[in-house]
Amino acid sequence: MRVLLLGRNGQVGWELQRSLAPLGEVLALNSQSTDYCGDLRDLNGLAATVQRFAPDVIVNAAAYTSVDKAESEPQQARRVNAEAPAVLALEAKRLNALLVHYSTDYVFAGDGETPWQEADPVAPFNVYGSSKLEGELAIQASGCAHLILRTSWVYAARGNNFAKTMLRLAQERDSLNVIDDQFGVPTGAELLADVTAHAIRTVMSQPELGGLYHLAAAGETTWCRYARFVLEQAQAAGVSLKVSPEMVGAITTEAYPTPAKRPNNSRLNTQKLQKAFALSLPEWQVGVARMLTEILEK
Repeated sequence: MRVLLLGRNGQVGWELQRSLAPLGEVLALNSQSTDYCGDLRDLNGLAATVQRFAPDVIVNAAAYTSVDKAESEPQQARRVNAEAPAVLALEAKRLNALLVHYSTDYVFAGDGETPWQEADPVAPFNVYGSSKLEGELAIQASGCAHLILRTSWVYAARGNNFAKTMLRLAQERDSLNVIDDQFGVPTGAELLADVTAHAIRTVMSQPELGGLYHLAAAGETTWCRYARFVLEQAQAAGVSLKVSPEMVGAITTEAYPTPAKRPNNSRLNTQKLQKAFALSLPEWQVGVARMLTEILEK
């Protein structure tokens, strides 16, 4: 099996290099790659890469993810999140290849308290969400074999993430306030990568299982409770903190305005994925604790 991986240096892409390796030959690219084009802003170069490498599977882990910046750069966000996936889908259709693509809970309205299901009506309210939805629709309209995996609150030990920011601020500041009315599930890049590899193997032998799925860790939390959990783990590991877990203040979304509106409900129902691929998804605390052990030991 030949696998083309785009976005190799991102949080999910980095883990995918590991999880996809047993499947066969993996060509892993990023935007700086030279022999092949891995820059999603270069649509012609992207098409040429797929045609030249002729993969059996294309895994697109690249995306424009700067949610706030997208409000002032809508064309750039749309190029990477919508137009590039459309090109990949067209080339996948021509090659009869499987296209794996990641999307987001931001395609929904972000209201209510019920975890979103795949068939729920979409209603994105910011540029990032709209561009990701457009990418989803382009892939589905192309008729190519595909796996679209919507996820939320992605983190990894590599690169910057919310947990690392909370650790730094709790050591530097005398007080810390975090939003407590946005609900979601922290989901590890490792989990995403491992489930992706498992799903690819399954879909290659059972094509009827292709389609749209929600993939996130089990449980739910808020950013504030997430921050407190992170600090509890750090404190237990002997990290000296100026702000202890119980000192983290809970604030509302309105108290922390951002250029792009954020969803209050990022919960995703993963029952369809678990049933289709015979999976049991771990509680979010398991992955976060493991990630913290890794970064605190460095």
